[in-house]
Amino acid sequence: MATNKANNYTSDQIQVLKGLEGVRKRPGMYIGSTDSRGLHHLIWEIFDNSVDEVLSDYANQIRIIIHKGNSIEVMDNGRGIPIGMHKTGVPTPQVVFCELHSGGKFDDSSYKVSGGLHGVGASVVNALSEWMEITICRDGKIYTQRFEDGGKVIKKPKVVSDSSKRRGTTVHFKPDPSIFSTTLVDYKLCSQRIKETAFLTRGLKVELIDERTGQSETFKYETGIIEYAKDLAGDKKALCDPIYLSGEFDVTPEETNSDKKVIITAEAALAYTAKTYSEHILSYVNNVRTTDGGTHETGFKSGLTKAFNEHARMAGLLKEKDPNLDGSDIRTGLTAVISVRIPEKILQFESQTKSKLGTAEAKSAVESIISEKMKFFLSEKGEIANLLIGNAISAFKEREQIRKVREDIREIKEKVSKPFNMNGKLTPAQARNPEINELFLVEGDSAGGSARQGRDRRFQAILPLRGKVINAEKNSQQELLKNEEILSIIHAIGAGIGKDFNINKCNYKKVVIMTDADTDGAHIQILLLTFFFRYMKPLIDDGRVYIAMPPLYKISYKGKVEYAWSDEELREKLAEGKQTNVQRFKGLGEMNFTQLWETTMCPETRTLVRVNIEDFGEADNCINILMSDDVEPRREWIENNVSFENVDNFTLENVEVLGDE
Repeated sequence: MATNKANNYTSDQIQVLKGLEGVRKRPGMYIGSTDSRGLHHLIWEIFDNSVDEVLSDYANQIRIIIHKGNSIEVMDNGRGIPIGMHKTGVPTPQVVFCELHSGGKFDDSSYKVSGGLHGVGASVVNALSEWMEITICRDGKIYTQRFEDGGKVIKKPKVVSDSSKRRGTTVHFKPDPSIFSTTLVDYKLCSQRIKETAFLTRGLKVELIDERTGQSETFKYETGIIEYAKDLAGDKKALCDPIYLSGEFDVTPEETNSDKKVIITAEAALAYTAKTYSEHILSYVNNVRTTDGGTHETGFKSGLTKAFNEHARMAGLLKEKDPNLDGSDIRTGLTAVISVRIPEKILQFESQTKSKLGTAEAKSAVESIISEKMKFFLSEKGEIANLLIGNAISAFKEREQIRKVREDIREIKEKVSKPFNMNGKLTPAQARNPEINELFLVEGDSAGGSARQGRDRRFQAILPLRGKVINAEKNSQQELLKNEEILSIIHAIGAGIGKDFNINKCNYKKVVIMTDADTDGAHIQILLLTFFFRYMKPLIDDGRVYIAMPPLYKISYKGKVEYAWSDEELREKLAEGKQTNVQRFKGLGEMNFTQLWETTMCPETRTLVRVNIEDFGEADNCINILMSDDVEPRREWIENNVSFENVDNFTLENVEVLGDE
């Protein structure tokens, strides 16, 4: 049998995908996925090309239109793509939009800086589009060309006007519904991404127009990342006005004989806020978000630490016997935006996704700029310098206190044979497999008892929580570590807390918050999510935090049982008017273990909502508003976002209601 199968593998089975066929065959290799995220990636590939024109000082306006039917049009007032014949004998626009690894970003003669290095963006968008039309305004002329069915040339470039004063490139495309699971463009997602880019590109004007709904916005920020840092800090109490640092650094190798210098420029905006126990740093390279940091972030942190310590020594705020301030202490309460511009010849990312900068020269360049400019600022602004260094010293003292608390915790753990079974609260899973195990954080001992009986003990662990956990937004890490419920959660998950959190040590694939379907249950959910967001954020980033959805009603009819998860669903199930018994569950504790298993815990029948962070800045600001001590911003948010209109009552005719009416 093996020989026959081997004989079937011949030269005829070796395929060569030509042109853009490979992109359509394996789109995930180029855009990550074919869901909504991949769909919007197409928009950003074209949008970023226009932004590159802005970064090179050839454009200052971009317009994005979402047309009815979810086609997207991106236009700029840049130079316009060259329209002449390429040396390959094909019109240049056709090369750009139909050939992978083509473009003007492989050297520094066309673009000073650019986020795109691989030359696949425009051609990949074309490959994954039902159709694409390009319009190029250049040299007083307007050229057009159309592609269909994944990049097939339908119209060669032609001049439709030779007396135009316009300039720039317009790309209009329709994502192919046979490729994507959805072609519905999300206006809010587009707005957030465009706003971010406008913050990073001072003076750039970007218009977003949605012809489907009539919505439109214009983004333009004259002070750039200073406004961005303010926006990210939200309504938190500022220690001082945002600090702006900028400069350039010559990294031209000494052995280079070229007259062209290799210059790295960097700018940073720092906003320090009170009663904030964590840091939030966003970094960018040529407007590309580097979510995993890299050499520029390392340089920023080391430059900041060096400047603070040198000034603290010089000003006598640190004595000779005192240790240097730690970088984490200096960055306590810091919200920072770092934007670096790096020439193409030395720009290196560590992956196709460009999430981490690898350019070695960036570390020394950014460190030098930040250190020099920050030392100058601290020496000029003595009162602010004393305030910020005092904030760092307070953070150091608190960290020392936390260290002592942790030592006490370690002593406790050494005395307990089962460190994750504090006070007998945790009912562990039989298997110790973090790839399948689930932890249910259950509201109350009563529901915890039902969950223990109803669970699949092979892979499900139960941790009942008594009452409402401590608010992580109002309390320091030191106070959190004194709270029994928080300690139980930390020990059960087993991955640490805060800066020491290590996702690779997590004991569970899923951490499920299971509370009553009432206001108290919702409050407990928010308190737990606030804790995870502030001190175990990688748990959310890795998609491991879920919210269970228990039903509101049990419906019995002629020996059959159904459940309803909302009033609307109950109305639908009662529409036939049959004699039915309806039980309104007051809480999880009212369910017996069988009901709890089949509705809320069984992987085959339950509904879980995964917790995601789409926009860190928005989530951070929202949590600060809802969970902090400031009442007025919370009242304003509720008035703007919560409807207090009464839900229409409905009559339950021919229905016997059991339990809560």
